[in-house]
Amino acid sequence: MGGVFSDAQSKQGCYGRGRSSQPKGSRFEKKESIKQKYRFIPDNFSSLEQVTTALREAGLESSNLIVGIDFTKSNEWTGKVTFNNRCLHVIGDTPNPYEKAISIIGNTMAPFDEDNLIPCFGFGDATTHDQEVFSFHGDHSPCHGFEEVLTCYKKIVPNLRLAGPTSYGPVIEAAIDIVQKSKGQYHVLIIIADGQVTRSDNSIQVIEN
Repeated sequence: MGGVFSDAQSKQGCYGRGRSSQPKGSRFEKKESIKQKYRFIPDNFSSLEQVTTALREAGLESSNLIVGIDFTKSNEWTGKVTFNNRCLHVIGDTPNPYEKAISIIGNTMAPFDEDNLIPCFGFGDATTHDQEVFSFHGDHSPCHGFEEVLTCYKKIVPNLRLAGPTSYGPVIEAAIDIVQKSKGQYHVLIIIADGQVTRSDNSIQVIEN
């Protein structure tokens, strides 16, 4: 579960840098220019070391990280099938799928994050639905490393009411706002979710914009 979204990756494949036959400045040429920033990373890894190596080979040396976590009600429905009839967010004696994902992503991506400051957002709960996000910290400060991300997550979950619908749009917009305020520093947005998106058009529109 989960995904990493950045301007260094695309699930569509590799893109070359051939010249465009369209007029300079045309909409087609702009799209081609955007495509040239993408680099395909095959999803056929068997260890965290292989993932880290692939990211470095793709040109990722360092970046700032942003995390978004899905708190929609579909986590209950998915958990009935994949997590012994339990919500994927249930906090118990053993780590739930989200706790595992946070730990794995932390081990994989932390080496690339130089300042160890990670803005974390939740979306899809009864207070945000598909319109907003909430910060893991009331003062909107970032978490200090993935250990704090995990600690905050476990404190937040018992007080949330899962809702929906599911849209990645608000968390993508929150990430864009952070990037703009950082004057264009490189960031990677990590979205951890159960995979069900009910507002895909909205999510796609935000990415295109």
